[in-house]
Amino acid sequence: MSHPGVGHVPDLAEWVTWWTWDPLVLAGLALGSAIYTRGAMRLWREAGIGHGLAPWRAAAYGAGIIVIAFALISPLDRASDVLFSAHMVQHELLMLIAAPLVVLGRPLVAAVWALPGDLRVRALRATRPARFWRALTSPWIALLLHAVARLVWHVPVLFDAALADERIHAIQHLSFFVTAVVFWWAVIYGRYGRIGYGASVAFVFFTMLYSGLLGAVLSLGDHALYAHAEPSLRWGVDPVDDQQRAGLLMWIPVGAVMMAVGLAIFAAWLGQSARRAGASGHPGLTGRDAQPPDRRRT
Repeated sequence: MSHPGVGHVPDLAEWVTWWTWDPLVLAGLALGSAIYTRGAMRLWREAGIGHGLAPWRAAAYGAGIIVIAFALISPLDRASDVLFSAHMVQHELLMLIAAPLVVLGRPLVAAVWALPGDLRVRALRATRPARFWRALTSPWIALLLHAVARLVWHVPVLFDAALADERIHAIQHLSFFVTAVVFWWAVIYGRYGRIGYGASVAFVFFTMLYSGLLGAVLSLGDHALYAHAEPSLRWGVDPVDDQQRAGLLMWIPVGAVMMAVGLAIFAAWLGQSARRAGASGHPGLTGRDAQPPDRRRT
């Protein structure tokens, strides 16, 4: 958020005290944690620990909440008002780390189980929300929403507006995180018919391509594009150098993570194809026994 009073280079002892403790962020994190914990505990009381929601998924969700907290209320948040590179780290933590961790936690399962009995039954029987969620997480919609959020918010006039107004800044962060959740949900749990894992590989590599191109534009530019220039200079940091560091971050480390994810999905795709080929050639496997394991299994 905006912290106009930051006008000097902090030393480490000062910087580590710069926790923002934004009440809206804290309330959102507390609510999300409470709902998930209530739902998971109720589910495990009914079905036994580990059934319906594996403990490692709960741990992934908790880790996602911690990453969100670090991105939005730690000293990184205040540094992001001055340094574009810090702002880039903040955004990538939300989209590349926190969002897939939250998705792996299966928050919808916990949310449904957090409801009282009658409401839970109604939620499970509701068809319109389920159809809406399936449409939202369909491959091309998920890819388009996340691409638009990533690219549009890097238009200088919009990015600078987010720096100048805390409400717009909150919308920017929310759009980054929500569209990333939709994207990773489609990648991790989407079935896409016959093309299965192949679509996930394509979406990850396409995302890596356009984010890498944006990173290249930023890292190769010779003038500052955003309103970080003035506060960066007060810290004695050249704004063009800072912007180039931000671009390199998006281009190389983020690209490497996306590459690793894409290769992991591709390896799973090859394994699935091998299992299908083995099952189809095995005389003792027919029908349901010949089908590959369900990717959505807990």
